Amino acid sequence: MRGDDRRPDSMFSYVSPEQRVPSDHPLRAIRVLVDEVLAGMSHEFDGLYAAIGRPSVPPERLLRAQLLQMFYSIRSERLLMEQLDYNILFRWFVGMDMDEPVWAPTVFTKNRDRLLNQEIARSFFRQVLARATGLMSDEHFTVDGTLIEAWAGQKSFRRKDDDTDGDGRNFHGQSRKNDTHASTTDPEARLYRKGNAMEARLAYVGHLLIDNRQGLIVDAMATQAEGFAERDAALQMLQALDHERPRRRTLGADKSYDTTDFVAGVRAFGATPHLTQNLKRTGGSAIDRRTTRHPGYAQSQARRPRVEPAFGWLKTIAGLRKVKLRGLANVDALFIFASAAFNLLRLPKLLRPVAA
Repeated sequence: MRGDDRRPDSMFSYVSPEQRVPSDHPLRAIRVLVDEVLAGMSHEFDGLYAAIGRPSVPPERLLRAQLLQMFYSIRSERLLMEQLDYNILFRWFVGMDMDEPVWAPTVFTKNRDRLLNQEIARSFFRQVLARATGLMSDEHFTVDGTLIEAWAGQKSFRRKDDDTDGDGRNFHGQSRKNDTHASTTDPEARLYRKGNAMEARLAYVGHLLIDNRQGLIVDAMATQAEGFAERDAALQMLQALDHERPRRRTLGADKSYDTTDFVAGVRAFGATPHLTQNLKRTGGSAIDRRTTRHPGYAQSQARRPRVEPAFGWLKTIAGLRKVKLRGLANVDALFIFASAAFNLLRLPKLLRPVAA
């Protein structure tokens, strides 16, 4: 007998979102980690809100929604709110009831931007990283940087002192430099190119320090784009490592880091520079056979490409190829938070007990 497709809408639903999400869904293990991290940050959230007044959007829900946007490559807040409206999995992860109305995109964006600053992003990153204690190497690391295109067009890059560029539509044949020009859309973005064969773009630079054992991100930061940014950031992240228990560390990097000043800086922090030799540099490489002859150097070079999957995920999946925020502080906070999201995806597999 053929079933009747004309069915009235049910008035009540007796199945909760918790029951609808499969027990083996990958987000379940991530949700457990996220809840532990957010519970540990509760006292920090208390300091951001007034004790009286109308209740705001819960900060825990804002950060869970931001994680979903990165995990599923949702390109805008409007589409994210649309997904939250009908996607049961998203409602479950954020912590919303089935009948609870979603936020307006502008309400979500305003509350999220007010919450997600550098301090909160850094605290969230450290809490996630603490769950990886014992899994990562504390001796062998790799550092690298990547270009993050700013949310500003080339036509906004005008002279600082006057308006001789007119409306900015025709700048061909003009000499444009960061010393004399600045973007009217994002003044902190800098015109920069990674190589001689590449075009110059208004951009920032994102930096990662990863461990060579698991490829987890140990530290992350964004800086203004300039020629020394990658090496300066690498030394800052190396200095930030725990030095309470002195140990001999190694730091791998590509040949753009092979300079005398950087090698001296790495050694000043008690680490061995395992850099790819830049033999075409004037005067030759800054490291010699005293470093490269050891088996550990070859191992560091073999592990060095493990930083590329992290950059690939951040720029392709998390949507940071062209960041949709303006200002270094906002870009830095988003880059750090996205690095924590990358670690959250990796941790459940690493923490999973091995079957006997």
